[in-house]
Amino acid sequence: MSPRRNRPRRDDAAHLDSDRARQGVASVQQWRDGDWQVRGISGGASTKTYRCPGCDQEIRPGVAHLVAWPADGRGDLTDRRHWHSGCWRARDRRGPVVQRGRGAPRYG
Repeated sequence: MSPRRNRPRRDDAAHLDSDRARQGVASVQQWRDGDWQVRGISGGASTKTYRCPGCDQEIRPGVAHLVAWPADGRGDLTDRRHWHSGCWRARDRRGPVVQRGRGAPRYG
């Protein structure tokens, strides 16, 4: 008789871990401006460049970050914002970032 297995098979566990790494695990966080669904994104899962609303700098493909959207369920995909993790944690301590127009200089 073989010993009992308490762990999932390696191929099943690898599949679950890769899905979690790609999509992240969502949680609800409470902030002064309401409740937010927050999901961490691994560096390997991102393929696009995003602009962080906290610092107005780019989040390039391959950089780990997080996505946040209102937890009330009324929002749609356009309400999702990609943030640097540090910018998200510091958002209550910072003032609002002035959004640049498309024709504005990038840096400086």
